[in-house]
Amino acid sequence: MSEANAPIAILEVKDLVKSYGKVRAVDGISFAVREGSCFGILGPNGAGKTTAIEVIETIHDPDSGSILYRGEPVSRSFKENIGIQFQDTSLQEFLTVRETLQLFSKLYPSPRPMDEIIAACSLEEFIDRDNRKLSGGQRQRMLLGIALVNDPDLLFLDEPTTGLDPHARRNFWRLIQGIKAQGKTVILTTHYMDEAEFLCDDIIVMDHGHIIESGRPRELLLKHFGEAVIRLPEAAFPTGKAPGQGAALGCPAETEDGFVSLSCSDTDATLRELVSMGVPLGGISVERRNLDDLFLKLTGSGLD
Repeated sequence: MSEANAPIAILEVKDLVKSYGKVRAVDGISFAVREGSCFGILGPNGAGKTTAIEVIETIHDPDSGSILYRGEPVSRSFKENIGIQFQDTSLQEFLTVRETLQLFSKLYPSPRPMDEIIAACSLEEFIDRDNRKLSGGQRQRMLLGIALVNDPDLLFLDEPTTGLDPHARRNFWRLIQGIKAQGKTVILTTHYMDEAEFLCDDIIVMDHGHIIESGRPRELLLKHFGEAVIRLPEAAFPTGKAPGQGAALGCPAETEDGFVSLSCSDTDATLRELVSMGVPLGGISVERRNLDDLFLKLTGSGLD
């Protein structure tokens, strides 16, 4: 891609460091967020992702490093261009959803029209309900509406679907897709790998304050696992023809609990080779790796 046609970075983070006492929570991370994309920050608890987000949002000052918004160092005006949906937000009680949105809208000189916020977050059916009497999914949609009251270009969502049932999560995903379709840029932290795989154009994986992998989800899965994984009983291989470390089949192999898992770039060719080796295909399974598998490989632990 030529430099003239390269995607525009709306946000750039360079060599960011943040410590608390002797603990370096964020240890020199750098990344860029393409305008109009959904950018995922993933990591186990304690990886440093929440600290990184809070520093980028200017809630905390960095120890060193720089944050650029549209090529310029962030300033006070940066807050006018971002919206934030925190993990947990305390709200004024005894207000309806509409009144809550109106309250936050008054904090900005040029808020987004109320009817647009209501439509973008599908708030119509409970817009006049007490904000204390919402389901988990309804509350998250209202909080998303609050994050949009200033019509931000850049939206931060910190684990927005934690605790929601699968139906509510899927509904929320559709809202995020709709918001991104309006030209907004979304930075998302999540513990749900299916969510990251569905929504994110690019991701970084953090562990112990470092970025340990970055890129587009599909490309990272191909890089680490190949096109698919073929799994079959180890006993299916004729004596002396077990693949060991994949040498016999030209693809990485792992043996565990009596099964061989082959990470192959060409599923059809690998299956043909297995047949030519006299390996029966009964009990075989073919599956694609997902971001959960990638996370286990990179960090040695699942997402808590």
